[in-house]
Amino acid sequence: QVQLVESGGGLVQAGGSLRLSCAASGRTFVRYTMGWFRQAPGKEREFVAAITWSGSSTYYKDSVKGRFTLSRDNAKNTVYLQMNSLKPEDTAVYYCAAGVVAGTHRSGYDYWGQGTQVTVSS
Repeated sequence: QVQLVESGGGLVQAGGSLRLSCAASGRTFVRYTMGWFRQAPGKEREFVAAITWSGSSTYYKDSVKGRFTLSRDNAKNTVYLQMNSLKPEDTAVYYCAAGVVAGTHRSGYDYWGQGTQVTVSS
Protein backbone atom coordinates (compact mmCIF):
# COMPACT_ATOMS: atom_id res chain seq x y z
CA GLN A 1 0.00 0.00 0.00
CA VAL A 2 1.01 3.58 -0.70
CA GLN A 3 -0.67 6.49 1.02
CA LEU A 4 -0.65 9.84 -0.76
CA VAL A 5 -1.45 13.18 0.80
CA GLU A 6 -1.71 16.32 -1.32
CA SER A 7 -1.27 19.86 -0.05
CA GLY A 8 -0.74 23.35 -1.37
CA GLY A 9 -4.05 24.05 -3.06
CA GLY A 10 -5.93 27.27 -2.59
CA LEU A 11 -7.39 30.36 -4.20
CA VAL A 12 -5.21 32.45 -6.49
CA GLN A 13 -5.78 35.15 -9.06
CA ALA A 14 -5.20 34.51 -12.74
CA GLY A 15 -1.52 34.81 -13.54
CA GLY A 16 -0.51 33.69 -10.08
CA SER A 17 1.33 30.61 -8.89
CA LEU A 18 0.83 27.68 -6.57
CA ARG A 19 2.98 24.73 -5.64
CA LEU A 20 1.26 21.46 -4.92
CA SER A 21 3.00 18.78 -2.89
CA CYS A 22 2.25 15.09 -2.65
CA ALA A 23 3.78 13.22 0.26
CA ALA A 24 3.92 9.44 0.00
CA SER A 25 4.23 6.82 2.69
CA GLY A 26 4.09 3.06 2.73
CA ARG A 27 5.77 0.95 0.12
CA THR A 28 8.93 2.00 -1.66
CA PHE A 29 8.17 5.37 -3.19
CA VAL A 30 11.12 5.34 -5.51
CA ARG A 31 9.68 2.50 -7.61
CA TYR A 32 6.61 4.45 -8.68
CA THR A 33 5.85 6.77 -11.51
CA MET A 34 4.00 9.71 -9.99
CA GLY A 35 1.25 11.59 -11.73
CA TRP A 36 -1.11 14.49 -11.23
CA PHE A 37 -4.66 14.51 -12.51
CA ARG A 38 -7.40 17.07 -12.12
CA GLN A 39 -11.16 17.09 -12.18
CA ALA A 40 -13.32 20.13 -12.71
CA PRO A 41 -17.03 20.11 -11.80
CA GLY A 42 -19.04 18.12 -14.31
CA LYS A 43 -15.96 16.94 -16.18
CA GLU A 44 -13.90 13.78 -16.41
CA ARG A 45 -10.72 13.46 -14.41
CA GLU A 46 -7.88 14.34 -16.76
CA PHE A 47 -4.15 13.85 -16.90
CA VAL A 48 -1.99 16.84 -16.03
CA ALA A 49 1.59 15.63 -15.58
CA ALA A 50 3.71 12.60 -14.73
CA ILE A 51 7.28 11.89 -13.73
CA THR A 52 9.16 8.60 -13.90
CA TRP A 53 10.69 7.00 -10.81
CA SER A 54 14.14 8.42 -11.55
CA GLY A 55 12.85 11.85 -12.43
CA SER A 56 14.58 11.64 -15.79
CA SER A 57 11.38 11.91 -17.81
CA THR A 58 8.35 14.11 -17.40
CA TYR A 59 5.13 14.31 -19.38
CA TYR A 60 2.60 17.13 -19.51
CA LYS A 61 -0.85 17.87 -20.81
CA ASP A 62 -0.43 20.22 -23.76
CA SER A 63 -2.33 23.06 -22.14
CA VAL A 64 0.02 23.18 -19.12
CA LYS A 65 3.34 22.81 -20.94
CA GLY A 66 5.60 25.74 -20.20
CA ARG A 67 3.51 26.72 -17.16
CA PHE A 68 3.64 23.66 -14.90
CA THR A 69 6.76 21.85 -13.71
CA LEU A 70 6.74 18.47 -12.01
CA SER A 71 9.64 17.31 -9.87
CA ARG A 72 10.30 14.73 -7.20
CA ASP A 73 12.54 14.29 -4.20
CA ASN A 74 12.87 10.57 -3.55
CA ALA A 75 14.75 11.18 -0.31
CA LYS A 76 11.67 12.98 1.01
CA ASN A 77 9.10 10.73 -0.72
CA THR A 78 7.53 13.83 -2.19
CA VAL A 79 6.58 15.16 -5.59
CA TYR A 80 6.00 18.81 -6.38
CA LEU A 81 3.84 20.42 -9.04
CA GLN A 82 4.84 24.03 -9.57
CA MET A 83 2.04 25.84 -11.35
CA ASN A 84 2.74 29.27 -12.83
CA SER A 85 0.69 31.62 -14.98
CA LEU A 86 -2.48 30.03 -13.70
CA LYS A 87 -5.69 30.45 -15.66
CA PRO A 88 -9.33 30.15 -14.58
CA GLU A 89 -9.57 26.97 -16.65
CA ASP A 90 -7.00 25.37 -14.34
CA THR A 91 -9.60 25.42 -11.59
CA ALA A 92 -10.18 21.83 -10.41
CA VAL A 93 -9.51 19.34 -7.70
CA TYR A 94 -5.98 18.07 -8.23
CA TYR A 95 -5.15 14.46 -7.43
CA CYS A 96 -1.79 12.83 -6.93
CA ALA A 97 -1.39 9.24 -8.09
CA ALA A 98 1.24 6.50 -8.05
CA GLY A 99 1.73 3.54 -10.35
CA VAL A 100 4.44 1.05 -11.19
CA VAL A 101 3.67 1.03 -14.91
CA ALA A 102 1.96 4.34 -15.46
CA GLY A 103 1.75 7.10 -18.01
CA THR A 104 -0.97 9.48 -19.04
CA HIS A 105 -3.96 7.21 -18.44
CA ARG A 106 -5.79 6.85 -15.16
CA SER A 107 -5.84 3.07 -15.48
CA GLY A 108 -2.09 2.88 -15.01
CA TYR A 109 -2.20 4.26 -11.49
CA ASP A 110 -2.76 2.08 -8.47
CA TYR A 111 -2.92 4.61 -5.64
CA TRP A 112 -4.62 7.96 -5.35
CA GLY A 113 -4.68 10.82 -2.89
CA GLN A 114 -7.81 12.57 -1.66
CA GLY A 115 -7.25 15.67 -3.78
CA THR A 116 -6.65 19.34 -3.15
CA GLN A 117 -8.77 22.18 -4.51
CA VAL A 118 -7.21 24.76 -6.80
CA THR A 119 -9.34 27.78 -7.66
CA VAL A 120 -8.14 30.44 -10.06
CA SER A 121 -10.17 33.64 -10.14
CA SER A 122 -10.31 35.90 -13.19
